[in-house]
Amino acid sequence: MQVILLEKVANLGNLGDVVKVKDGYGRNYLIPQRKARTATAQAMREFELKRAELEKLAAEKLAAAQAMALKMEGLTVQLVQKAGVDGRLFGSVTNHDIAQALVKLGFDVPKSAVRMPTGPLKTVGDHNLDVALTTDVTVPITVSVLGEHV
Repeated sequence: MQVILLEKVANLGNLGDVVKVKDGYGRNYLIPQRKARTATAQAMREFELKRAELEKLAAEKLAAAQAMALKMEGLTVQLVQKAGVDGRLFGSVTNHDIAQALVKLGFDVPKSAVRMPTGPLKTVGDHNLDVALTTDVTVPITVSVLGEHV
């Protein structure tokens, strides 16, 4: 399936690129999320008419993400979880928990933006993670998991 990208998509392309993707990825993710449009001749003409507007929106989104990144730089998020005496948590800290803590601190971050390469946190201590505000802007943060002994 050929699609026109309406915004930058990681590992795929930039705004305006015509790329070939698998049918399911285009039909079930890119098109419903308004990240792409089927590449027909009419869609190409309409895209060229809207290109300046879409580039302006992308620039505004990037500027907002960079401003939020400056505020978040060096941020430490503290979470309290029940833990045993050996420092292992009963349960784990997930990207959902971290996103909720960031929202409480005033940063509107979806849980999908919190990157956890090693999976959920299962031990007490400080953990360095990244928050991907856009495909171009990632911010390192520190998550400090404190143990609440039962």
